[in-house]
Amino acid sequence: MPMTSMCSSPPNQFPPFLPKQAEKIKDPFARRLASRISRLPVNLFGNSVMSSCVKPIARGETSAPVVLLHGFDSSCLEWRYTYPLLEEAGLETWAIDILGWGFSSLESLPSCDVASKREHLFQLWKSHISRPMILVGPSLGAAAAIDFAVSYPEAVEKLVLIDASVFAEGTGNMANLPKPLAYAGVAVLKSFPLRFYVNVLAFIGLPLSTNLDWTNIGSLHCQYPWWADASVDFMLSGGYNVTGQISRVKQRTLIIWGENDKVISNDLAKRLVGELPNATLRQVPNCGHLPHVEKPSDVAKLIVDFVSEDKHQNTRYVPKSQELVS
Repeated sequence: MPMTSMCSSPPNQFPPFLPKQAEKIKDPFARRLASRISRLPVNLFGNSVMSSCVKPIARGETSAPVVLLHGFDSSCLEWRYTYPLLEEAGLETWAIDILGWGFSSLESLPSCDVASKREHLFQLWKSHISRPMILVGPSLGAAAAIDFAVSYPEAVEKLVLIDASVFAEGTGNMANLPKPLAYAGVAVLKSFPLRFYVNVLAFIGLPLSTNLDWTNIGSLHCQYPWWADASVDFMLSGGYNVTGQISRVKQRTLIIWGENDKVISNDLAKRLVGELPNATLRQVPNCGHLPHVEKPSDVAKLIVDFVSEDKHQNTRYVPKSQELVS
């Protein structure tokens, strides 16, 4: 079904566990994807975590499942424009919230450090996907994807890294902050003005009305009472530092990069393709830090081609979507 047709029907009811602020979201693509978020039980260190994700409508038979992560302190709603296109192309597509972010239930808060995030993803994959996957990581999600692929190579057939934040040394000096200062820092991180400004940096020429709505979408998961605790736990744990793991990636890798990324320099895209053993770089013109939000049809086409390149099959048509929904 074309995205235009999907947009014309009224949005479905939201799951009851979403924060009530979801009703303020105007973007029809975000509303539609939010209506499909569910929680699955994941065994994490002996405890069951009800973990949020968007599940595929049907299991694929001819290609590996595509599993979409998200960036730092974000959620599966990052994929509101690209997810339907991948599904339309016939791919089994999952959008998974990384432990500590997104819409999982963390009332009994587990550790949200890198090791816990990795183990949570593995247990979710083992329990609910259980086939080698195409793992897609944008921004800091690329670090999570590399960390996972090196630790569990049997679970990952290929990697897709989008404007990858993989050369930072974790959370740096913030890992040494006293807890009260750490909580003050995450309070700023939650603030509407900061998130609005991040969108200004991340996208090209974003209309004001769109930015206001996208800021609400991006901060929806911050409304949970456990969000601050999970964020502080991640910050003080040191975060992702995967620079030393890049050369150990064995999987074929597609690197996608917005040519006009003001957050992470294109020079690092060239460095990454040089350090990965088996990688290809594709740049998206007139695009900022999050191509899967800003140029969804371009990203979907690149992923579909990458999934099918070894299958000697004709790539299915991916329709041209609206690039910026105002």
